[in-house]
Amino acid sequence: MQPYASSDSPTLRILHLEDSDADHALVRHTLQRSGAPFEMCRVETLEALQSALDAGGFDAVVADYRLPGFTAVDAWEAVSARGAAALPPFVLLSGAIGEAAAVDAIRRGISDYLLKDDMAKLPHVIARSIEVRHARFAREEAVRELAASERRLAELTEHLQTSIEQERAAIAREIHDDIGGALTAVKFDLAWIARHATQDEMQRHAQAAGDMLRHAIGASQRIMMNLRPPILDQGLTAAIQWLVEGFERRTGIAVQVHAPLKKPALSAEVELVAYRTAQEALTNITKYAQCTAVTIDISDGGGLLTLEVSDNGRGLPAGARDTPKAFGLRGLQERAKTVDGWLDISSAPGQGTALVLSVPLPGAAGAAALADPDEEAEQGEVAP
Repeated sequence: MQPYASSDSPTLRILHLEDSDADHALVRHTLQRSGAPFEMCRVETLEALQSALDAGGFDAVVADYRLPGFTAVDAWEAVSARGAAALPPFVLLSGAIGEAAAVDAIRRGISDYLLKDDMAKLPHVIARSIEVRHARFAREEAVRELAASERRLAELTEHLQTSIEQERAAIAREIHDDIGGALTAVKFDLAWIARHATQDEMQRHAQAAGDMLRHAIGASQRIMMNLRPPILDQGLTAAIQWLVEGFERRTGIAVQVHAPLKKPALSAEVELVAYRTAQEALTNITKYAQCTAVTIDISDGGGLLTLEVSDNGRGLPAGARDTPKAFGLRGLQERAKTVDGWLDISSAPGQGTALVLSVPLPGAAGAAALADPDEEAEQGEVAP
C-alpha cells in the first residue's frame, strides 16, 4: 500500500465524519474563520467513509466521537485495516471524551483529538496533524533509504573482502610457483658455484649471495603465509596456533589458547573471518596494548562460533574508537557481517581489552538473536 499523499492544491480537502447538521455547520464556520482555503465533504456512515477514502485526495479526516451505532475509534479501526500509511491524518472532535478514551485513541494511531468547546483550535490541530504526518513519512523514507544504503554497503564490503582474499590467494600462489621456483633455482646455481669456485674471493661472494638468498626465500615464504596461510586447510585451531607461535616469537608475550571445539569442521568463509580477526587483534596488541599476557578462547557452544582475544594491557582511552582513522575495528566489524556475525569490544584504561567475534553456525536457528549485533561495548583497541 502506497503512503497517503494529499493533493497538490493549496486548498485543504477535509473529510468530515458527522451526523449532526449543526455540528457540521459549526466546523465549516470555524474553518472559514481561519482564512485558509478548504473544501469539506461530509459522510455519516462507515461505508460512506470507506468509499470517500478509497477515492482519495483528502488532506485530513475530522470525526465526531459518537455516531449512530459506532464511534470514531470504530471507524478508525475499520479504515486503518488497509494500513495507517494509506490514510490522511485522523482528528477526533467530541463534545465529551474521557481522558482514558482519548489516550486509547492516540495509542491506536489516531492523530489527535479536540473538544468541541475548543473548536477555535481546530484549524491549528488539523495543520499540526498534517505536518506531523508529513514529517513521519519523511522520517520513514529516510530510514528506508538508510537501510537500503546499509545493505548496499554491506554487499559492497562483502564483495571487496571476497575480492581481497581471492587476490591474496592468487598472489600467494604466484609467489610460491614463480618467485619461489626461481629462488630455488638460483639457490642450486649458487651452491654449484660455491662447490667449484677456486678463488677465496669468489667463495666469499657466493657465501654472501647464499645468505641473501636464504633471507629472500624466508621473506617470500613469510609473505606468502601472511597472504593466505596454507595451514588454514588444516582447520581454524591449527591456523590460530601457528599465528600464536609467530606472535610469541616476535614479541616474547605469552599466549594461552583454549579451543574446545565440538565441531572442528567450519566453513572456509567462517574460518577465514575468525583467522583474520585474531590476526588483526594480535597486530593491535603488538602496537598498542603494552601487555604481558594474551588469552585466546575459541568455542562453538550455544549455536555460535565465538572467538575472544583478550590482553592485560593498558586498555584504550575513552573516545579512541571514534577517531576518524580508527579503521581497524571498523574493518573487522564489516568483515564479521559478511558471515552474519558481529563484533564486541570491551576495554577500560589500565584494565586490558577483550575482542569477541560471534558467528551463528549453520543449523543453530535463532542463535543470532542471542545478542544484539548493534550493541557495542564501551571501549576497544583499534588499528589507526
